[in-house]
Amino acid sequence: MLDHHSPYETPLHRDESAIAGMWLFLASEALLFGGLFLVCLVYSQTRAAGWAAGVRHTDLTIGAVNTLVLITSSAVYTMAVAAGQRGDNRGVVRFGLGAAVLGMAFLALKGVEWGQEFRESLFPGPHFALHGPDSGGAALFYSFYFLATFLHGMHMVVGIGLILWVCRKARHGAFGPAWSTPVDVVGLYWSFVDLVWMLLFPLLYLIGRR
Repeated sequence: MLDHHSPYETPLHRDESAIAGMWLFLASEALLFGGLFLVCLVYSQTRAAGWAAGVRHTDLTIGAVNTLVLITSSAVYTMAVAAGQRGDNRGVVRFGLGAAVLGMAFLALKGVEWGQEFRESLFPGPHFALHGPDSGGAALFYSFYFLATFLHGMHMVVGIGLILWVCRKARHGAFGPAWSTPVDVVGLYWSFVDLVWMLLFPLLYLIGRR
């Protein structure tokens, strides 16, 4: 039931507005990452040798494991969405926490990878480790690498926070067959974060590696 102060005419109107709002937000985020992807693709071709030199220094094993971790996390949260639609609040908590833990594992592995790269002086600057005629392109690659992974990591942190918020509401029995919109909305966001990484992985780990 909606009180007379609500801006929504019906519960369905409220839920549809929440879903539409998230889609609009994700569209704006797609513009942000889309521009970044486009620039990366252009430089991976126009500065191909330097870009490839940078790609060859990324840790493909960690990148691939993190890809599997994030895909699994997204699949686990899908089960939380299904549980919310059934009114299974315990399932929302169980699967939501599973997705959040996997998200934290992703960030931990990325932190390990960043630590390796800083120790190897791969952060662009006066002490950049890669030298030679292609060093400029490699430094450009790592500039985009750190920017892209930082932005994605911040979105991961926000997503994990949202999942934990959903789990907290579920612990109080907030969701049922008639209403589980927050679980669905957070699922859209988490799937978007997953999709962004699916596009970043080949750009930062595969293109030019051979």
